[in-house]
Amino acid sequence: MDSRLLFLLILLPLAGGVLNACVGCRLPRRLVALLAISSILGSFLVTIACWSLAAGAGTQVKLFTWLSSAGLQADIGLLFDPLAASMTLMVTGVASLIHIYAAGYMEHDENQARFFALLNLFVFAMLCIILADNLLLLFLGWEGVGFCSYGLIGFWYENKENALAGRKAFIVTRIGDLFFTIALLWLFALVGTVDIAEINLRASELDPTLITPLVLLLLGGACGKSAQLPLMTWLPDAMAGPTPVSALIHAATMVTAGVYLLCRMFPLVSLSTTGMAVIACVGAFTALYAASCALAQREIKRVLAYSTMSQIGYMFLAVGVGSVAAAVNHLLVHAFFKALLFMGAGALIHLAGGENDIFKMGGLRKKNPLLFGLFLIGILCLAGAPLSGGFFSKDAILLAAFSRGDGLSACLWGVGVLTAGLTSFYSFRLLYLVFFGEYRGSKAGHSLSPLLIWTLPPLALLGLFGGLINLPHFYGGHEMFSHWIGSTPAADIPVVTEIGLLALMGLVFVAGWLPAHLSYRNFKEEAETPWRRFLLQGWKFDALYEQIILRPYRFVARFCWIAGDRGLIDGVVEGIGRTMLHWGGYFRQLATGQISFYLQGFAWGLLLMLGWLLLKAAV
Repeated sequence: MDSRLLFLLILLPLAGGVLNACVGCRLPRRLVALLAISSILGSFLVTIACWSLAAGAGTQVKLFTWLSSAGLQADIGLLFDPLAASMTLMVTGVASLIHIYAAGYMEHDENQARFFALLNLFVFAMLCIILADNLLLLFLGWEGVGFCSYGLIGFWYENKENALAGRKAFIVTRIGDLFFTIALLWLFALVGTVDIAEINLRASELDPTLITPLVLLLLGGACGKSAQLPLMTWLPDAMAGPTPVSALIHAATMVTAGVYLLCRMFPLVSLSTTGMAVIACVGAFTALYAASCALAQREIKRVLAYSTMSQIGYMFLAVGVGSVAAAVNHLLVHAFFKALLFMGAGALIHLAGGENDIFKMGGLRKKNPLLFGLFLIGILCLAGAPLSGGFFSKDAILLAAFSRGDGLSACLWGVGVLTAGLTSFYSFRLLYLVFFGEYRGSKAGHSLSPLLIWTLPPLALLGLFGGLINLPHFYGGHEMFSHWIGSTPAADIPVVTEIGLLALMGLVFVAGWLPAHLSYRNFKEEAETPWRRFLLQGWKFDALYEQIILRPYRFVARFCWIAGDRGLIDGVVEGIGRTMLHWGGYFRQLATGQISFYLQGFAWGLLLMLGWLLLKAAV
């Protein structure tokens, strides 16, 4: 297999995006969708064809040197190793299904060409992140997904709220990007290269006192992209974009970029005990925070958005306790069932006539039993139902935390178990409110395109059985990712303990499902209480940031505008202008056009000159 074929992985989505951007508005609508779908599907097929190149240490191939100056060399080069291959297969596979789904979802939108151009470029940027062999190319993809997410979240920008949501996502993620930029430049200054493999290889040579700040800077960048505390407020508002965008951002691409960065840089990250502990804490408490917020949400996609934030928190926890294999396994399985849930949510919104409020839905299983069955599989995976993909992948993370044996890991394991119970509760709350009882909406439903339904079964199967690919020995598996990625498996613990933990997670699932069943099986409106409003508003973090960041910033900006720009700069410029105009008025009076006036001026001038000469002679 020619390794140069690897460049087709990123060139095909780029070509599809550029073509649709340039000439898509002049092409038939179906051809626009076909062009976008075929470019991503082609990238998926190339991944399968090149799979053997990922064996061992993988394959590294360089297209050309991008930058070479003052000791800095950055290539357009790809690294196709086990970690990159697994991520590429997932991203291109899920993105292909999302593109097919989007062809049905956006078939009547007048800006379809712009939508598919951005969607293709989004996948191109994500593949640059995954396949880059150096941090500078990775950073190019990092900024690319940020720009495309801005365009996609605010796609329907005629609505001011959508435009503001896109702007918010762009600005908040730029804060995290600043941390990543500092880490990138600092690493280049210390190591003299931006090559990822070289940095990881020489990480142990760095001053130990510098490693922790570097890890924390990388964590800051990861938190921005993956919506972890404290840079998480943009993700729920990202639901303003079309549903295929929500599925792509929340399942397969942007929010997993932060996790991928930490996994890719794990040889460096693992050298800092403090950094690892902070990563684990950020992940665990973000998971708990987001799960609690999901308990009170009313919009179907916001429930799923907070659940994404929570599940990404589990992945950060896995990285923090040293189990990259568990993090990647949950990342992949989560991509399958979360794409299923978001795409299913889009179909449900169509069935409900465009209604997003789950309290105005109800009874939709009667309208489409197949969609109910598929959505139920996604809910079971999200809630961690025993033997589902989500159960095995989440259990592996909690097992890794428990097996560490120290006090902090034990506390974080407890937070993870509590979060799992909350997840089960809000998952079934969503299921019962949407599908059970009688239809409570006032809008007539729309008919569903077949593309909105038949793209879901593959995701349902992958989500339901995806956990089997990394089963530990206790379940009769061989921990494929631990061997494939080269991650160190969790420490051995007694079989009795493992059985007890397994039984505990089953009880936690039931403990979350049972209250939801009793509370929402027969619909009743939730009472408006202060704690519900508190959770509905995301613990009021937006209001907090408004008070401590945005309001002072606006005050300073207004002061600079009024005192600096208008008062000083405009005052000086306009004052000089007014002075010139004032004196110009006097000088204009000298230009009367009368000869006698000019002769009189000459006479007075002559007298002044004679007077000056007489004064000089007298002295």
